[in-house]
Amino acid sequence: MARAANTLRIIGGELRGRKISFPEANGLRPTPDRVRETLFNWLQIQIHGARCLDLFAGSGALGLEALSRGAAEVVFVERDGRVLQRLRENLALLGQDKGHCVQARAEQFLRGPAEPFDIVFLDPPFRDDVLAGLCASLAADGWLNEGFRLYMERPQRQPMPELPAGWQVLRETRAGESLACLIGGG
Repeated sequence: MARAANTLRIIGGELRGRKISFPEANGLRPTPDRVRETLFNWLQIQIHGARCLDLFAGSGALGLEALSRGAAEVVFVERDGRVLQRLRENLALLGQDKGHCVQARAEQFLRGPAEPFDIVFLDPPFRDDVLAGLCASLAADGWLNEGFRLYMERPQRQPMPELPAGWQVLRETRAGESLACLIGGG
């Protein structure tokens, strides 16, 4: 018997209170409301007009929240075609034409031509140990605008990956088994 679709609520901005659904998928765990609220409080000055990259889009919770709060554009990267299709449907349902979906693995996407972003959401499935490599690719290959912000979420038991030169942790919060931080540089 199929399980009912999961839902989440957008917590701020013009889409506040709107609910979206997303399919069951291995490793898919949307960032909880409380953590999203904290993150977007941290980003309140940078989010309006920002170009954002949601590198492990999943449900789209972070990118949709960014669009709701005034981001100029969000590129959603997701490897699971079924999950990405639902995200496309949710963007259409919410009337969001500033969201662009790309089906690819994060590493594959970052091997393409660099497009600089102001804000990057980096929240891979917890079973994947890819943070250090992805940070190195983002730093070395022209993916980040000066003054960028990068949100990273990882299991508390996983050590902080070595950050590229010039990057620093600006803020940090814990929720359940997760440790989330905001990193800045440039």
